[in-house]
Amino acid sequence: MTVTWARVLAWRMRRQFIDRPDAGSAVDVARRLGGVQAQVASSAELAVAVRRASPEAGEAARALGDERTLVKTWAMRGTLHLLPAGEAAAYLALCGAARHWERPSWQRTFGATPADLEAIAGAAARALAGGAVLTREELTRAVVEDTGSAHLAEALGSGWGTLLKPLAWWGVLCHGPARGNLVTFASPEGRLPAWKGLPPADEAARTVVRAFLGAHGPATPDMFDNWLMRKANRKKDVKSWFAALGEELCTVEVDGVPMHMLAEHRDELLDAAPVAPVRLLSAFDQYVLGAGTSATYLIPAERRREVSRTAGWISPVVLHEGRVAGVWRPEDGDVTVTTWENVPGDLLDAELARVRALLP
Repeated sequence: MTVTWARVLAWRMRRQFIDRPDAGSAVDVARRLGGVQAQVASSAELAVAVRRASPEAGEAARALGDERTLVKTWAMRGTLHLLPAGEAAAYLALCGAARHWERPSWQRTFGATPADLEAIAGAAARALAGGAVLTREELTRAVVEDTGSAHLAEALGSGWGTLLKPLAWWGVLCHGPARGNLVTFASPEGRLPAWKGLPPADEAARTVVRAFLGAHGPATPDMFDNWLMRKANRKKDVKSWFAALGEELCTVEVDGVPMHMLAEHRDELLDAAPVAPVRLLSAFDQYVLGAGTSATYLIPAERRREVSRTAGWISPVVLHEGRVAGVWRPEDGDVTVTTWENVPGDLLDAELARVRALLP
């Protein structure tokens, strides 16, 4: 079976609540998209809001705080994500499967060995036991006092976020409720009612590969690994994760390239007629990140730098017919749009009005 990228993008827009913004909740969005990137909290809130027919301000924050149905933690590609509390452990276990902290180059760059990380993890777990919630400074102090190591204090001071990411993937810590402007950390076990510990990598892969293909398929194992950890895993491991799904997967050719998708979605894909709505998506939106900014079927190669900018910033984008046709930015209570393709003015105006009402 051969399909075009236009049909694939139409299907992805439907699956990701873009063509029809009818998601039931912030958790539904995070579950369907395989997480919502949350480097910028306002962008995560907007990613949820544009997918809801009747959005409510602060939905993601409430799910993180009072409801605890979402968790904020370092996940795919080492970036902060909102993950459904019930499936978060699977994502974390698979993110840790690459074990890049064991590489000599990583140890030289960040001044820490696997033994150092294990010492930090043990001290952090003890500090966060019993439901404790600590700021960065409080957690650093607790780790240093527990270990008595000046070396670890120096390592934490120079590479804080990088050293804590493996601890997130090991299930030692996640983000807690903000304390004013300060980030806090907590134990997932103490924070999340649904937490049951980390599953084995093969079990985790079943959950995560299915979620990825359900939102961002059809795709190859290499595309999945690029989304997960920028191709840091062994290729044979990634192929085995796909192979383990067996008849749950089927193969389709997208413009002649064989790719995998969930067999249960095959008929939906075949029925997905190319669509022409205009949509505005937030910065760091999963529709873009799931494909990757180097995907020329989504972003023209000559426009990539306008989407993927310096310091890892991913611009808010304008979609037309499923492809990125421009970028936009909020400015002084309004929206400034730059398009590089012919976008129907009436559809763009309607979408601008919708998104303006969702901006803080």
